[in-house]
Amino acid sequence: MLERLTIQNIALIERAEIEFSAGLNVLSGETGAGKSVILDSIDFVLGAKADKSMIRYGAEGCFVRAEFRADHPELSRVLSELEIEEDETLVITRRFSADGKGSVKVNGCPVTVSMLRRLTSLLVDVHGQSEHFYLLKESNQLRLLDKIAGETVRIAKEEVAQCLADRKEILSELSLLGGDEGERDRRLDILRFQIAEIENAAIKEGEEEELLSLRDKITHSEKILERLRTAAQFLLADGGGADSLNGALRSLHSLTGFGAEYAALAERAENLAAELEDIADETERLASECEFDEKEAERVEQRLDEIRALKKKYGRDFAAIETFYQKAKAEEELLSDSGERFEKLTSALSRTEDKLFGACCKLSDARKRAAKTFETRVTEQLRTLNIGSAQFIIRFAPFGREDVGRANAEGLDGVTYLFSANAGEPVKELGKIISGGEMSRFMLAIKAQLSSLNEIGTYLFDEIDAGISGKTARVVAEKFCSIARTTQIIAVSHLAQIAAAADSQFLIEKTQREGKTYTDIRKLDRETRLKEIARLVGGDAESEFAEKHAAELVKSAEIYKKSLR
Repeated sequence: MLERLTIQNIALIERAEIEFSAGLNVLSGETGAGKSVILDSIDFVLGAKADKSMIRYGAEGCFVRAEFRADHPELSRVLSELEIEEDETLVITRRFSADGKGSVKVNGCPVTVSMLRRLTSLLVDVHGQSEHFYLLKESNQLRLLDKIAGETVRIAKEEVAQCLADRKEILSELSLLGGDEGERDRRLDILRFQIAEIENAAIKEGEEEELLSLRDKITHSEKILERLRTAAQFLLADGGGADSLNGALRSLHSLTGFGAEYAALAERAENLAAELEDIADETERLASECEFDEKEAERVEQRLDEIRALKKKYGRDFAAIETFYQKAKAEEELLSDSGERFEKLTSALSRTEDKLFGACCKLSDARKRAAKTFETRVTEQLRTLNIGSAQFIIRFAPFGREDVGRANAEGLDGVTYLFSANAGEPVKELGKIISGGEMSRFMLAIKAQLSSLNEIGTYLFDEIDAGISGKTARVVAEKFCSIARTTQIIAVSHLAQIAAAADSQFLIEKTQREGKTYTDIRKLDRETRLKEIARLVGGDAESEFAEKHAAELVKSAEIYKKSLR
């Protein structure tokens, strides 16, 4: 529920802080005092479009802060998705400046307006002149109907879900089989060609690297040969490295009798001479092998081209090509013996889709039964709300066996809520209802049926009392009391009966100070509340008779609320 609202520089409000209570909160005041500004401010912080005209004259910008207390699994999920830390209190702040710039934060984290709307649609349902019509969305209409239907629909949806899972599994297997016989044969031809191409190439792991190294040697063979021959000459020529080392070795051998250290040094020189001889031999061998003919060079290039072509088709390296090959072999093996399996799966798919269609029909029937009862109850509520010719119909879009391919977890139903307030007028979709008052009373009738099922914590009502009085006003007040047992209501009202039923009442007043006009909001205590209700009755707020009448209305409302417990 909305616990606290802070408003700065919106319309005639310089600054206001309102602490709302659970239950029914009523905003009252003279026409033009600024009651709608409060709802506009709430709408703004919920994500409604910002407009420079809402900023108080002379101010650089406006600001609204809303603090909610909500325990809602779906809200927790959305907060997690948006990476916003969840707390006991959800704090939303929104700023908008005269230059058109704005900012929105949720629990201190910056968010976009679209992200904000995702959250606030789970917190507040605004009824009246706003964009937050929860039931204008057909998906919400269907979800609402399923709540009403209860267990019967839940069981039917489980059957639909199982059929959908079975169908998905069969389709997955069929997709592996490649469709009909002609498609499978074409797929087999492609697979066999690919398998043969990879097998005939017979590439080996590391082969490309070896070929690239060999090509590099061929390209630089003259340079390599020249350097090897030069090295061999330094090692093996008369007076070269080998001769010099052998001379040194002979000198060291002559000293071995004079001490172990000389013997060790001679041994090391002897090992070095042997290693040098091996290096010289290897240098001569490599030099003798460093001659390549043109055929060898062509063979290397052709092989590299072949490997490159395979990589382009089947993978970036040997491992990827091998993986592709193994998958192709497995698919080829599956398709080679798939005819019988395909027929079985096709038959199973048809049976499963028949079953799915039957489950969707069963689900639709359960919804239609619930819809009939719901239509009747809402229509009765509307008649008590001074809409005597009300018609409320839930229209189901038709579907057939051919539509089973578009079935989802909700089945195949599409529903639309239709309403007409006047005799002789056709029912229309909710979004095409013109009167805000009629829409508010319609929503009140809906919510009176659903307060125990509701997940949204706060309802806002504007124009709920348009065109009603007397007995109808009392009925509206009683319905508010009933709903407010489980859901917070914030309502603008000009009716004494509704104000008398309030758990908290706020007076909106327009005042002048130092030549400027301000809208002030104050919470009423019992004494000032009775005076305001007396004014709403139409009498003099200071009249003893009017105050007694106001007290009687409050007492009557309190008795009714106690009867609901």
